[in-house]
Amino acid sequence: MTPTPLQIRLRLPRNGFELAADLTLPQRGISVLFGPSGSGKTSLLRCVAGLERAVQSRIVVGGDVWQDDQTGTFVPTHRRALGYVFQEASLFDHLDVLGNLHYGQRRVRSAQARATLDAAVELLGIGHLLSRRPEHLSGGERQRVAIARALATEPRVLLLDEPLAALDPARRQDVLPWLERLRDELNLPMLYVTHSVDELARLADHLVVLEQGRVRASGPAAELMSAIHPPVFDGERAAALLQGEVVERDAPWHLMRVAIPGGSLWLRDAGLPPGAKVRLRVLARDVSLTLDQPVGTSIQNHLPCVMGEVADDAHPSQCLVQLRCGPSLLLARVTRRALQQLGLQPGAGVWAQVKSVALVP
Repeated sequence: MTPTPLQIRLRLPRNGFELAADLTLPQRGISVLFGPSGSGKTSLLRCVAGLERAVQSRIVVGGDVWQDDQTGTFVPTHRRALGYVFQEASLFDHLDVLGNLHYGQRRVRSAQARATLDAAVELLGIGHLLSRRPEHLSGGERQRVAIARALATEPRVLLLDEPLAALDPARRQDVLPWLERLRDELNLPMLYVTHSVDELARLADHLVVLEQGRVRASGPAAELMSAIHPPVFDGERAAALLQGEVVERDAPWHLMRVAIPGGSLWLRDAGLPPGAKVRLRVLARDVSLTLDQPVGTSIQNHLPCVMGEVADDAHPSQCLVQLRCGPSLLLARVTRRALQQLGLQPGAGVWAQVKSVALVP
């Protein structure tokens, strides 16, 4: 059976602001709602949860209609099969971790409730924390407990509102692998609010870019990050997101080679075994173009590409060039003068020199 996508159509008027969205999102994986503060990310999440009542709306999750203004349907929050994780874990200090998890299951009547709870505990790696009180947990541990509590309610969708925003960088790195595990192992859609490019690059399967209450773009994360009309990121943040697999490790030089569709790239050895699936982020500023296959250069990564569209960059002297390297997409930032001197036009064959590749941890 084909999974039913999430359907979110709504309008939420506010004083001096209106959120308007018409989205169809995947029924599995992480859909990141990305944009600056005040763009409407949290408001959209609250509308899905029923905490805000939008107008002209239709919200369908897993085939269940939670709101449809044409038929007068509005399911209250407590009857929506959802899990909600806030910036702060909001655990009960008078209960230990297990007590907090049981509290989260109060409205679950399923015969599988115990198995669901056990699976959430294992998935988030918190079995050794069950007897602790919240005051004896780190910030990262508290958020993992909060996520497990949300999963224990057997939700049809998991809503995460900047769950790492209150954590310091070290604690964020503690939690991110567990979020990746949720994405990879659960057959569950997740809506994840963030304005962090790093979290987006690491977690997103699908990307929704919001700006002043409007959906600027929506689609697969790898495609949108490499798009240039309009670019998702301007200036120094413009980058391509690639999926790859470790195929070789060069121990003497502390390097590893990652195969991507259309070629391969060398980068610093991260200790991953051959066969490991990874994400790579390549900044446009680290990609240069040449007409011939490079020789006698210190740059190790060269990919044959076909030049695509050209778009204006933040400064008029520069432009962004989209490159198709087999099925993979890259972005290059070059000067307008260089483009003219090389005589490059869309459709031309070029070589991309990739100076630096970042492994999304």
